[in-house]
Amino acid sequence: MISRISTGKLVFLLALLAATPALAHVGAGATSGFASGFAHPLLGPDHLLAMVGVGLWAGLVGGSALWVWPAAFIGVMIAGGGMGMAGVPLPFVEPAILASVIAVGAAVALAVRAPVSLGALVVGGFAMFHGHAHGTEIPETAAGVDYLAGFALATATILGVGIAIAIVPARFRMSPALVRSLGAGVAFAGAALAAG
Repeated sequence: MISRISTGKLVFLLALLAATPALAHVGAGATSGFASGFAHPLLGPDHLLAMVGVGLWAGLVGGSALWVWPAAFIGVMIAGGGMGMAGVPLPFVEPAILASVIAVGAAVALAVRAPVSLGALVVGGFAMFHGHAHGTEIPETAAGVDYLAGFALATATILGVGIAIAIVPARFRMSPALVRSLGAGVAFAGAALAAG
């Protein structure tokens, strides 16, 4: 069934996601507790697209990238969240988040087979900005720790979904064209978000 979905329809659906308002940033929505933290990455299309894109890229490359890149993303995102919670400024957070969506989507679309260490550096660098955006919204209470745990678990889940989407076609000896098309859709949606 998945193989029957046209690339055009997939790109259209991703563009629809991009057209929704980004709610995963300062001043948007509730910001306390585990459930709010878990929901937070799901509400901002830029965060959601970047995390799915990282999962797709890791799944496309395979090998140790399957666990190293998600671990790097989550670990550095938590560090960025800590920086945001502590009020440490980080310039260009929003442009870097949008750049991450475009870059990771393009890497999938072009089937870039980066060395595992380089890929970890790239996704970790982008994760710092994603984490900082989340961290600036975490309350300075014990619930803030719960919130941090929630958004880390949601991120791991989203990364896992991206990996699963990427490895299923390979398991069934299908063309990687679907995964690459999804990557192109992620990059296109990122460009649409950046264009406003």
